[in-house]
Amino acid sequence: MQRRQFFLITAAAGITADFAEGVSSETLDDKICLFTDHLDDIEGITFMEVARMLEKLGVTGVDLTVRPGGLVEPDRVTEDLPKAAEILAHYGQKIRMLTTNITTVADVGDILSTAKSLGIKYYKLGYMRYDDMDHWQERRRRARKQLAELIALGKKIGIHAGFHNHSGPIVGGVVWDCLDLVERHDKEWLGVFFDIAHATIEGGKIGWNIGFRRARARVTMGAVKDFVWERVNGKWTTRWVPLGQGMVDFDEYLPLLAETPFPGPLTLHIEYDPGGKTKAERLDRALEAADRDLKFLRKKIR
Repeated sequence: MQRRQFFLITAAAGITADFAEGVSSETLDDKICLFTDHLDDIEGITFMEVARMLEKLGVTGVDLTVRPGGLVEPDRVTEDLPKAAEILAHYGQKIRMLTTNITTVADVGDILSTAKSLGIKYYKLGYMRYDDMDHWQERRRRARKQLAELIALGKKIGIHAGFHNHSGPIVGGVVWDCLDLVERHDKEWLGVFFDIAHATIEGGKIGWNIGFRRARARVTMGAVKDFVWERVNGKWTTRWVPLGQGMVDFDEYLPLLAETPFPGPLTLHIEYDPGGKTKAERLDRALEAADRDLKFLRKKIR
């Protein structure tokens, strides 16, 4: 059997098994992977350097950016995504999911078919925006149509989409809004990519908790990060910070998450700037930031 055929068969079997059982045998710790967004702007970074960073962290999975400005550019996905997968595999790692800018079928290109051929089961959708809040209902209708077309294509290819509850003027940014869109589709092909920080931004003290409890049956992937509110030039805004230094209630959230069976990865986001001027300095700071946040997360989980 050729390597490509093996990937296709095992990937299809794997995702079906995950959803048939409704739960993975992995613990939360096993599910942790590193989001590469904070590495995207390090000029000249290589997949080998990413793999070595993961090796030092003791992380075996990656949430890889495949979008403009990401570690893999969409127009180079057929060349670079297999290359990234091969290098990571050499270090005992795998691409657990892709983060994309896909919001319409026109955005897909070769991204999903290439991911599927490599055994990648999950991808995160891009963001559909509420550009005019006075016409929010019309925007949601268009978003439903876009989503239906994408999920039909994803089902045909055999890859699961995660809908991110991103705060701000984003369709689905509030958990109820996200859930209303997601529940219209088969859980095998679309789930909530639940982000506790964004849910806290929009949900305050208790809203995130109720939102998660309502959405938990449709949660298939998760993101972890932290933030604080601060006043800048007279306006309140959010600022990303290391885990445990912000407003996310990990002591209350992680036990809920641990009780919630979900098949996909739990991805760690380093949204704040780790610092550094040269490439070497930025790589070192990025490693330090990820190591600090991973230790916090693993300690809380364990």
